[in-house]
This record gives sequence, C-alpha cells and structure tokens, in this order.
Amino acid sequence: MFKGMGERALKKWMIGVTLIAAGFILTACGNGQAKEDASWEKVEDKKEIVVATSGTLFPSSYYDDKNNLVGYDVDVAKAIAKKLDLKIQFKEYNVDGQVTAVNRGEADFAANDFGMSKERSGKFSLSSPIKYSFDSMIVRKSDDSGIHSLDDLKGKKAAGEPNTSYMKIAEKYGAKSVTYDNATNDQYLTDVANGRTDVILNDYYLQKMSVAALPDIPVKILEDVYFNANTTGFLFKKENKMLKTKIDQALKDLKEDGTLTKIAEQYFGTDVSVKPKQEVTEKVSPN
Repeated sequence: MFKGMGERALKKWMIGVTLIAAGFILTACGNGQAKEDASWEKVEDKKEIVVATSGTLFPSSYYDDKNNLVGYDVDVAKAIAKKLDLKIQFKEYNVDGQVTAVNRGEADFAANDFGMSKERSGKFSLSSPIKYSFDSMIVRKSDDSGIHSLDDLKGKKAAGEPNTSYMKIAEKYGAKSVTYDNATNDQYLTDVANGRTDVILNDYYLQKMSVAALPDIPVKILEDVYFNANTTGFLFKKENKMLKTKIDQALKDLKEDGTLTKIAEQYFGTDVSVKPKQEVTEKVSPN
C-alpha cells in the first residue's frame, strides 16, 4: 500500500490518518456525551416530567381524604415542576417497580423516600438531600415484640417490601422476612399489633408520622434503638446527569426561598430538610 511513498510523505500520510482517527474518536465521544445529556432535553421538549412513586407511603406519597396524591416527596416534586415550568405526571409502582421504571426510562426519576444502597449505586444516583433522618423499629406496645436491640431480631418476623435495605438488615440479624407488595401503613401496623409480624424497620420520621396517624393500632417506635443516620432524595438513572443537575438546582432554589422547609413542616411537623439535632452514631450495613 505504501510502495513508492517517500519517508516524509509516509509520515505526513500517517499524521493525517491519526488526526482523522482522532477526529472520529472525538466525534464519537461527543455524540455519546450529547446522547447522555439528552435526559434534560427530553423533559424540556415534552414540557413534562414523569415521576415514579408508590401512593401508599405515608407521609411521603399517599392519597388524602379527597383522593388526591400528596405527600412530602410528591409535593416537593410538584414544586420542582412548577419551578421549572413543567407539567408533572405520576406513575405508581411498588419499590422494585419504581427502580425498574427509572432504569427503563419509563419515569424520569422516582420519589418515594429513596436512600442509596450499594446494589443501586452502580446504576443510579440520588438528588441532593431532601430529608435527613435515621432508622428505627416499630414494635407492639404490649411487649415491645420481645425486642430490645438489633440482636433481638433473631427469629422475629420482620415486615417490609422485598429487596429493601431495611429487610436486608433484618435478615442479617436473623429475622424471618414477611414481604408485602405496595401495602398501606395500616396493614403493616395492624399485622404487627395482631402478631402476624413482630417488627418493621424503616425511616424514623416515616414511622413517627405513621404511628401518630393511626393511634388506635397498639404499636410504637422502640425507644433508644436508632441507627444509620441517612439522607434521602430522588432516584435517577446514573447517566442522566443533566436532568439531575437541573433538579438539584431547583431543589437549591426551593431550599433558599423557604419552600422546602414549609413542605417539610407540613408533613413532618419539623424541618427534615436540615440535619436533625439528635446524634445517631450506630451504623448497620445491610450486607
């Protein structure tokens, strides 16, 4: 192929080929980057954001007495849509369904009190925090379900959705899993009260509000057994960086203008958008 070409000509030809190849690589990378960044353009073009949620998790995502979908995560998502001048559509799934919907592009993000697990960290990312909290346990009022520490979970029946970090922690300590598919809080609490299950591990503020909302069910939060200080936010597909950046900026604006605090106090009676005064140091891995 190079027959008859002098050394200088050959070098020039090779440089040209190298530059063309480099140009091709750069173009390919550029196209890949543009494709990656299309997550926000897609939302902007359709002027609508699609959010996956449960509709059953009080007070984050649930239906009020007028059958309106409301809740802390839901209302924050609505405030973001308003800030960005977008319509908003909610699609309801259980936890696994929400994660799948985000991964498949059926939803732009999920809003359902999501923290980050090791299993999800490879494919997903979280928005800047909308809630600071820690974990706790709901037990029977009459006998604390025989639980005084995490070690007492051995042999107990733990209630929750499958594949959550809370259920994995319970299983790690020897509890037997009793799983539910997008069940309501009253079902969870009633089952603990009547002995079908013994304990529910979950977020402290969610549990506090649930117990307060259903005072006739004889359950309580186990006092002084708190663990895993954490933050929650909205769940995004990891490569949708431009969309996440836009949402994070909107959250920053909502925090600065007091909207986030107002919504938090409406649903939790306190500002969960800032770190709690209570210090929780015990860390428990689900793995």
